[in-house]
Amino acid sequence: MTSAAEAGPRRHVSEAYVVMLAVAMVVGAGIFKSPALVAENAGATEWLFAAWLIAGLVSLVGALCYAELASAFPDAGGDYHFLKRAYGREVGFLFAWSRFAIINTGSIALLGFVFGDYMQEVAPLGPQGGAIWAILAVAGLTLLNLRGMKREGAGDFALTGLEVVGVLMMGAAAIWMVANGMPPASGSPAATGGPPASFGYALVFALLAYGGWNEIATLSAEVRDPKRGIARALIVSVLVITALYMFAAWAFWRGLGVEALAQSSAPAADLMARAFGAHAGWLTAIAIACAAFTSINATIIVGGRTTYAAAHDWPALAKLGRWDGERAIPTAAYMAQGLVSMLLVLLGVVYDGFSTLVDYTAPVFWLFMAASGLAVIVLRVRDKAAERPFRTPLYPLLPLAFAGASLAMVGSSLAYVREGAWFGFGVLAAGGVVMVALKVTGKRTG
Repeated sequence: MTSAAEAGPRRHVSEAYVVMLAVAMVVGAGIFKSPALVAENAGATEWLFAAWLIAGLVSLVGALCYAELASAFPDAGGDYHFLKRAYGREVGFLFAWSRFAIINTGSIALLGFVFGDYMQEVAPLGPQGGAIWAILAVAGLTLLNLRGMKREGAGDFALTGLEVVGVLMMGAAAIWMVANGMPPASGSPAATGGPPASFGYALVFALLAYGGWNEIATLSAEVRDPKRGIARALIVSVLVITALYMFAAWAFWRGLGVEALAQSSAPAADLMARAFGAHAGWLTAIAIACAAFTSINATIIVGGRTTYAAAHDWPALAKLGRWDGERAIPTAAYMAQGLVSMLLVLLGVVYDGFSTLVDYTAPVFWLFMAASGLAVIVLRVRDKAAERPFRTPLYPLLPLAFAGASLAMVGSSLAYVREGAWFGFGVLAAGGVVMVALKVTGKRTG
């Protein structure tokens, strides 16, 4: 018999919890950091809104693709599981390695810096205070999640509610300005022709803010409704996030104008200060820190599951591939993920934390997103007999469109290549070396 400590995932999670987790993971620091960078590269009002809307549509198309994959092939590995089925265990391992060493851990470190930067405004800890706060957040939340996930906690919903309130605060500030006849801080140029040459990079930062919804596929083996639960959760999550982001984009545009928004290093604080005075900056810093904190927590929850699933398939990684049935978590995978995330925070201290980690994660992330979109087609051909409770509409057009958009994002990310992007691809290549070593080790111990 299998003991509780060695059991696998069980179906105990509601769709509402999965949607909450997606919103917690996505609606975090991105919407408070990205708008200025989107405005800077969009240039005009029309292209500013187009970037946010296109990013939402790309995410929705992706969610429709993931809904088919996750409902047909539920597994704690999420993307890892259906990439392995579509392309083989080697590609699956490289994805799992990337999520462990680049994508999830890089996102946790990136969010840690956002949390640290704003906490430094509230409670400064010296010249490296932002990094100290980041490491404290990552370490503290990793320890918190090691308690387990036996049931859905009201605290998780409350933290996500704080995130949503933070976005709604931006909208409230803009509505207050409209009601009181206050003009935007600067002008908003109108489009005079086609999109600017930098529009692709505007999409990179808009899609950065949407990033993370796909990771709830790791809960596909734990959702109570095994047929269509994960599909509904994916689609509802993206629709909720898109609505919130379009509202926030309008708020920043109305309150600051495109020109001031593009020049702002802290657009949320600037908007609140214009609407309610300089004293509102402290409240804004707290709200954004809470949003980043919540996003770190959600990313930790889903990230360790992919590591667990991949390690479970490779004998040399057996310790990372253990599921703690009593706590309903992959304990060793959580601990390893936390350690790598803290190391990446230290990397960010050496380089420019936020932008370097965006460069580090984005190209590799979109490369595998393209592979996931194409996996819908590959598995329709290779695994025709699999039951598909949800089928991607307009097949194969939507999977091809999502894969094409993802590859375009790889190109846009690399068009502005900096050290972080090359380092990310170097770590991906290192994953190939690790895989060869694991194969050799497996043969010796087999």
